[in-house]
Amino acid sequence: MTAPVETRKFEAEVAQVLHLVTHSLYSHKEIFLRELISNASDACDKLRFESIAKPELLSGDAELHIDVSWDPQARTITVRDNGIGMTRDEVVANIGTIASSGTRRFLEAMSHEQKSDARLIGQFGVGFYSAFVVADKVTVLSRRAGAPAGDGVKWESDGKGEYSLEQIDLPERGTAVVLHLKPEEDEFLKRWQLRSLITRYSDHVAFPIRMPIEQDDKPTDEWETVNDASALWTKPKSEISDEDYQSFYKTLGHDFNDALAWTHNRVEGSQSFTTLLYIPSQPPFELMMGGRDERKGLKLYIKRVFIMDAAEELLPNYLRFVRGVVDADDLPLNVSREILQHNRQLERIKSACVKRVLDLIEKLAKDEPEKFETFYKAFGNTLKEGIGEDQANRERIAKLLRFASTKGDGSAQKVSLDDYISRMPVDQDTIWYITADSYAAALGSPQLEAFKAKGVEVLLMSDRIDEWMLGSLHEYAGKKLRNVAKGDLPLDDEGKKQQEEASKAAEPLLRKLKELLGDRVADVKVSARLTDSPSCLALSDYEMAPHLARLLREAGHDMPDSKPTLEINPQHPLLKRVEAEGDQAKAKDLASLLLEQAEIAAGAQLPDPAAFVQRMNRVLLG
Repeated sequence: MTAPVETRKFEAEVAQVLHLVTHSLYSHKEIFLRELISNASDACDKLRFESIAKPELLSGDAELHIDVSWDPQARTITVRDNGIGMTRDEVVANIGTIASSGTRRFLEAMSHEQKSDARLIGQFGVGFYSAFVVADKVTVLSRRAGAPAGDGVKWESDGKGEYSLEQIDLPERGTAVVLHLKPEEDEFLKRWQLRSLITRYSDHVAFPIRMPIEQDDKPTDEWETVNDASALWTKPKSEISDEDYQSFYKTLGHDFNDALAWTHNRVEGSQSFTTLLYIPSQPPFELMMGGRDERKGLKLYIKRVFIMDAAEELLPNYLRFVRGVVDADDLPLNVSREILQHNRQLERIKSACVKRVLDLIEKLAKDEPEKFETFYKAFGNTLKEGIGEDQANRERIAKLLRFASTKGDGSAQKVSLDDYISRMPVDQDTIWYITADSYAAALGSPQLEAFKAKGVEVLLMSDRIDEWMLGSLHEYAGKKLRNVAKGDLPLDDEGKKQQEEASKAAEPLLRKLKELLGDRVADVKVSARLTDSPSCLALSDYEMAPHLARLLREAGHDMPDSKPTLEINPQHPLLKRVEAEGDQAKAKDLASLLLEQAEIAAGAQLPDPAAFVQRMNRVLLG
């Protein structure tokens, strides 16, 4: 009795992806072969791992391989592996739906930007769908290792919204993907073309990729291996060219671009292992769209046996952009995710990986400034997370950070903490900075005025993570880091005397402002920071910056209410006007505007914008 054929609709996200793939995304359509071979390699890796505990899964066909064949008459290309295979439910889960929660954000970004960008190939887990770039119909035949022949599954679709499912007899385990080529894609029915693509994109896949030998321009039943079929990381570095490294990276990271840099090392001793780690030239998709919750780790192998595709325990969160392979000689082969989390040997490997990555970034900073600039633009904010997460390497990470500065090159983040220290006067013992929600807001902050007047350099920090990061970075190279907007400024004896005299002279004005502003402020003081502006906010050393508090409120976090301290410049004409104003209502409007403009400059959210506008209009009208 023939099993019935079931027809299903794709999930909405899959339909959108298919539309993007077939109409705009894949400007380099030959990538389909790399994606399908990578999937086949993963299937072989997974079977090899499962067979450690269940050797019977390999029975009858122990040599894992990937076959690429073509049929000029039927106009098909078939990519077949004898790997783990899939059950019916796995076929539906892996092909009929997209599990990544980042996919929706990706689709939204694509629809807004209308980009056709080959750099996005494979970066969000839908490499299989690249088959529809060259095929008007795709057939998948699969049987899970260990399942009976009658549990084979046939999946088929023209990529236009529906797919069919059918239970069939399959004598062999594994998966075959059959591409029925579009009329204009005859170039892929030539052996030399397919072989050149395999050499270019998949030469270092660690399983034999076989193709039929051709005779009289027709494929025969004889097969030959056409790739290197060896694990690249196991070779001596002297035998590997830069082109080999880049080719392997593109297969490993599903990236169309070259890697920015890499480090390849072998550690010998009581615990031996090999690492091959890459820094991408741009943020991987899941880092841009999904952030910390959707990261992928390194590929973990033990004696060249694949163990895990995303071994997150091998690198800390702040280095989640790194791609690569770790191959250990002496971890237990029955290792599981739970054992990984508590394995001392793994901690040593993790420590070595972190050291290698930081070594590599330091080398870029020292020897290849252009590449380091590219790295920092892409991953600088991610690296900053390490200040709070990795206490052991905090000083090394801080040395790599770059900022804009009042003595820097505009908004470019190129000034290191070492650069700042090298320019400090002998009697200065503090690294001064300010945080804001933009470079312009930081540069224009009234809190900088006294520092500019004295020629003191201030770092201008405008990334959202900066305020959080600085909660863990209190000093560097023996120098304290301080926010120019927080706490009392250190003054010499002469400065203290002048400050006391100014405060005493302004006592009537301070009392008047406190009465006018009431419980809207915690205090009103004469400022040592201001030279040109009439007012600014002053924060305590542990108070959150107003712009960050605003962002957290907008994100739905409950933030405690806090009353600001208003600092004034008594010599400013606006303060003279408040002091002389006899009309209580007009004086209150002026005092409120002094507070509100200070709040705006600090990035705070006005509690009543409409009232601010009305006050401003009354003052303008006189």
